Amino acid sequence: MAEFTCETVTRTIRRWRVPAAAPWGAPAAEIGKAWAVAEQAYRQHHGIPDGQGLHDDALRFHIADDEIVISFEYETPA
Repeated sequence: MAEFTCETVTRTIRRWRVPAAAPWGAPAAEIGKAWAVAEQAYRQHHGIPDGQGLHDDALRFHIADDEIVISFEYETPA
């Protein structure tokens, strides 16, 4: 008799997109704003208080054609 389990998982990816048009790129202030909002969303989702540090890979920064994308993802049982 086979013994196994099955699960369905929903992956959520939260993204903040900052325009970075050539040749100037993205303004530091706009990156800072998006970073702060993304960090707060991460803290809220994981229940991490403001004074507590985050692990180094909590947020990811990706470079796209004309934008910088800050993101984090999580999975929840369906």
